[in-house]
Amino acid sequence: MAVSRRTFLGTVLAGSAVSAIGVFSGTQAARAASPAGDVVGKITVGYQGWFACAGDGAPINGWWHWSQNWSQTPSTGNNVIKAWPDMREYAHAYPTAYPNLGNGQPATLFSSYDQQTVDTHFLWMQQNGCDTAALQRFNPNSSEGPTRDAMAVKVRSSAEAYGRKFYIMYDATGWTNMQSEMKADWTGKMSAHTASSAYARQNGKPVVCIWGFGFNDANHPWDAATCLDVVNWFKSQGCYVIGGVPREWRTGTGGSRSGYLGVYHAFNMLSPWMVGAIGNAADSDSVYQNINVPDQADCNANGVDYQPCVLPGDVSGRQRAHGDFMWRQFYNMVRVGAQGIYISMFDEYGEGNQIAKTAENQAMTPANSGLLALDEDGTVCSSDYYLRITNDGGRMLKGQIALTATRPTAPVAGGGGDTQPPTAPGGLQVSGHTATSVALSWTASTDNVGVTGYSVHQVAGGGNTVVGSPTGTSFTVSGLAPSTGYSFFVTARDAAGNTSAASGTVSATTDAQSGSTDLALHRPTSESSHTQVYASGNAVDGDPNSYWESNNNAFPQWLQVDLGAAQHIGRIVLTLPPPSAWNARTQTLSVSGSTDGSSFATLVGSAGYTFDPATGNTATVTLPSNASARYLRLTFTANTGWPAGQCSGFQVYSS
Repeated sequence: MAVSRRTFLGTVLAGSAVSAIGVFSGTQAARAASPAGDVVGKITVGYQGWFACAGDGAPINGWWHWSQNWSQTPSTGNNVIKAWPDMREYAHAYPTAYPNLGNGQPATLFSSYDQQTVDTHFLWMQQNGCDTAALQRFNPNSSEGPTRDAMAVKVRSSAEAYGRKFYIMYDATGWTNMQSEMKADWTGKMSAHTASSAYARQNGKPVVCIWGFGFNDANHPWDAATCLDVVNWFKSQGCYVIGGVPREWRTGTGGSRSGYLGVYHAFNMLSPWMVGAIGNAADSDSVYQNINVPDQADCNANGVDYQPCVLPGDVSGRQRAHGDFMWRQFYNMVRVGAQGIYISMFDEYGEGNQIAKTAENQAMTPANSGLLALDEDGTVCSSDYYLRITNDGGRMLKGQIALTATRPTAPVAGGGGDTQPPTAPGGLQVSGHTATSVALSWTASTDNVGVTGYSVHQVAGGGNTVVGSPTGTSFTVSGLAPSTGYSFFVTARDAAGNTSAASGTVSATTDAQSGSTDLALHRPTSESSHTQVYASGNAVDGDPNSYWESNNNAFPQWLQVDLGAAQHIGRIVLTLPPPSAWNARTQTLSVSGSTDGSSFATLVGSAGYTFDPATGNTATVTLPSNASARYLRLTFTANTGWPAGQCSGFQVYSS
């Protein structure tokens, strides 16, 4: 079997012949090669961001990483994950073919392509001391590329919004033309993100990680000279370069090729991989003695920063020991004097070693699915437990709490074992509605400890989607289609994560649309392609200075918006950024529409539209009087000002 980061298994550590070099006393801190920055002295979490769902607007258009067959809905028989996410805080949830959860609610999953999903994850990072996110980037020169490009934009937005740092972490696994294509991807696309205030810097340099050099398997075949060339190239670009390397990097044995020590020492920081190598506290102690201690000594001697992995353990393998396994690793990594810690991983539900919020018990997993929850060993754990352990581990790394082998984090916040759910919200009613919103209100639930918030569910297609998570007893659901009927119910939750029964269901019909409302504003988008950071979402974000731009010299190209429901379309207003630097240009495009997102009919034939800064860089497309669609697609075939399709504002109006 090909070895990748997700399947890498090593030799038995307890029998390792590796000798320790200069064992530290446990109170002696290692000498840091670099001062504190965005990775030194910090907790970094590996962020996959690679889950998509059919219908989420992602270019990959499938159940990316949720199922074995991405074209088919996930189910018990089409399953590739080892743990089930806690879905209560996601605004958008996608129905699956799994049985209902043990509590009777539909089994739904999130999409990383929804900005609110990434926002929710970065909010959890902010709340739990996760300083920096390493965005995983596999070979982007494939069908996955456009979706991965879009995820970089979404991660950047969330990091900026929640005061976190992020950096690009290239995974070279299986990347045939890695040496040239990784460099081209950095200069052509990813380096643009270093302009963000949220992009991680160490020693004043933008951080880049490369995972996979030196692994002794067919999926990582490059010789040492090739790898060294890539490391030195990134350093020549002014980057601080981290290496995700085999755990036996220093000895060139086991999972590491021999003769790569010069490559490893060329990195600014080393982060040896541990997933699959340890499964209990005794394994961690063996690694500490036989690997971490001599690793740290070698890094000290060669001016390299050390960032070992800490993992929560595989839920399905019953490794977690209600947090004791993860805490032992934190204790060992802090006492060895590590310069930083890398958490493997934040959202890796496929391996089951995620710290993101996870099903607490069988009531929160699909019935008869075989998926275990956090209470698999009989200890009640709140869904955020491993986030809270990470927070405490980070505090110990930073010297904010004393070094301790005793886990300070309670499985349930407050130390209790509350399993009593709140009462159902009462008196749910519609308190108002507009063409695009419905306002709801209800009476408060009660709880033996205390209600912490509510979830507003929109009923649709035989299931329901959480559309809001207010803490009070009212909420306005926005982004709805005009003249359309909707139904809603509300549930309450407490601090232990218990969920109430559902309130009654109410229904409302939105008002008719006025002709002055932009139906496309903040709606989901998709695209044939985009270059650098100019993704399709820029065309509906309301910012006149951001824009979508397709790949160059690759006509035809298309830009699409999902209005949420089929409705009458009177006109489309297209804009380009207003600065005079944008010279006048004519773009040739057509408009097509669809009710299902797959079968499109031409609404307006191909024609040229002139955009002139002197008149606002705006063009209006008038549609036939009977035009109606849910999905609107612009197909660009020419542009006199640039060899690509361009659009800053894709505005849609009913009249």
